[in-house]
Amino acid sequence: MALSGRKERILRAVVDSYIDSCEPISSSVIRERYLPELSSATIRNELASLEDMGYLTQPHISAGRVPTADAYRLYVDKLMPRRKLTKSEIGVVKKYFSRKIKDIDEVVKSTAKVISEITNLTSVAYATDVGDDIIVSVKIVKIMPTMALFVIVTDRTIIKDATASVPEELKEEYFETASKFATSVFGGKRISEVTSGKVEKEVHKEYKRVFDAVIAILKNYYVSGADIAIEGSSKILEQPEFNNIEKAKAMLKVLDSKEELYPVLKSGDMDLSIRIDSLDSVPECAIVTATYDLGGAGKGSAGVIGPMRMDYSKVVSVLDCIGKTLGSLGEKTPGDNNNGNDDNNNGE
Repeated sequence: MALSGRKERILRAVVDSYIDSCEPISSSVIRERYLPELSSATIRNELASLEDMGYLTQPHISAGRVPTADAYRLYVDKLMPRRKLTKSEIGVVKKYFSRKIKDIDEVVKSTAKVISEITNLTSVAYATDVGDDIIVSVKIVKIMPTMALFVIVTDRTIIKDATASVPEELKEEYFETASKFATSVFGGKRISEVTSGKVEKEVHKEYKRVFDAVIAILKNYYVSGADIAIEGSSKILEQPEFNNIEKAKAMLKVLDSKEELYPVLKSGDMDLSIRIDSLDSVPECAIVTATYDLGGAGKGSAGVIGPMRMDYSKVVSVLDCIGKTLGSLGEKTPGDNNNGNDDNNNGE
């Protein structure tokens, strides 16, 4: 059922007020702060009607109203104002992306940091489509008597901290030769080719362990994708909605579990995804994510996890600004200096 213009203005006032204060709002406050042209009686009647329609709820009979999940959904779909970032906020974005970027992992971490700093919410960012990464080289180094470190360099990033067990009797010379062999086999191939079994090579028995280890490492990397960068985890605890210890523990558990978090963050082909009250393990939670394209350096997603009562307008503006900045960065590719410009302000 479509809402009248008056109902929409009143609902927007309730949502805006609750986002600011986290306090139920009364008809008198709505009239005083937002809609002085309406009488308190008219506002009370409209509030009661919006409650019957499922957009508002009343914590107790003498309290004001608070928005429901349906109210927030309507708000972001139709009522939310467009917001311009301030010069100071744009300056924060420039600060993170005007310096030299070494690889895609650094872009991901910087993206999460700047989102959290500006929104004051818990932020997440990760790279996707790692299957298109082209392997450049493989380096194998013996770090313990029975343990070797594998460093796989692609055209977009460096896969490191991957280890495999090796026979104790292997000498240093073996690892130098094995590195050259692995690079000759896998170099120039996409990760998706390797993990799908399309690499065919007669492997000498002495290198079979190395061959299998590289494939296993790449399969694990392909399945999990690049690491999820999370910034401001403690900020979720600063929100009044998470004063409840059980709810706070549930949220921190989600943030601590990559296997649980990654599917939640995926937004498919959508440029912007706003999901309200969609996290089964944590009620009254919202997730806003946006996809970004870093030119030839890859694709990814970034966003925030927080209470339903987040400032959606600000979050969307921040994500839009960062998306434009990353697109500009991609034109120069990681490693080049990007000075940024005011065109990244998305408020228009």
